[in-house]
Amino acid sequence: MSPLEILLQKQNIIILDGALATELENRDCDLNDSLWSARILIEQPELIQQVHLDYFKAGADVAITASYQATVEGFAKRGLNKSEAIDLIKKSVQIAKSARDEFWSDEKNRVDRNYPLIAGSVGPYGAYLADGSEYRGDYELTENEFINFHRPRVEALIESGVDLLACETMPKFAEAQALIKLLSEYPQASAWFTFTAKDGEHICHGEKIGDVAKWLDSHNQVAGIGVNCSSPLHIPSLIDEIKKNTNKPIVVYPNSGEVYISVTNSWHGETSCESFGLQAKDWYTHGASVIGGCCRTTPEHIKEVKTLKVFAG
Repeated sequence: MSPLEILLQKQNIIILDGALATELENRDCDLNDSLWSARILIEQPELIQQVHLDYFKAGADVAITASYQATVEGFAKRGLNKSEAIDLIKKSVQIAKSARDEFWSDEKNRVDRNYPLIAGSVGPYGAYLADGSEYRGDYELTENEFINFHRPRVEALIESGVDLLACETMPKFAEAQALIKLLSEYPQASAWFTFTAKDGEHICHGEKIGDVAKWLDSHNQVAGIGVNCSSPLHIPSLIDEIKKNTNKPIVVYPNSGEVYISVTNSWHGETSCESFGLQAKDWYTHGASVIGGCCRTTPEHIKEVKTLKVFAG
């Protein structure tokens, strides 16, 4: 049984954190960079720890590490060798653990709370490309190429002692399949798999989320299945499609509903998360049991989910 499932035996919902990059930008970090938030691992790691802490204080039961865009290939473009890149990936875990230690050291924070988890973020190959490909999936790699790309980060995160992996923002089924094969090299590890979606039925590359969920359901190392960094408006339908095809925990952490423009590294359009707590209640009703926020969400959104106390019982 995965740490996620064990925690769900103690509480009926797990609250994830929200956006890391958004909060770093709110603290005057310049993320107009191909490394995105991974750049801050190099320059101002103490700010990442503070963001993790703020999310724990807001009610998050899980911190997702700042390793989404932290890859050996990405750091190599900055002149870092493989050893230095691996050290930075491991540092993302140490930072999250330090924030958890700081939070848990205050007895007041333990009231009606279970010990929080650390999820090691594994972003898609498209994140490394830094051109918005995680919202299209328009890249072609062989299974072995996917595995070789992901292996150093996955291994570093597991060696650093994450509770589980967050294979997130996946736009295409083939990449998730390759990651499942890679996970088999680490039989004690577990991971949730969340995808970007272009509507209420399909992930961004075009596959049906229900078909993806059905395939993932048969793999024991899959701790949860769901959607992240997609419009809140599509979430209820996507949960319904996933629920038809799996009994595993359903994980959802949408973005604000705005659209990412890769050319300018910015978000545009209208938000659709004005009532995030009430929306979360609806997602819970549909069947999601692991809920948080992605890009453009903040500790206030997570606090709204927590303080509304809509999940009693």
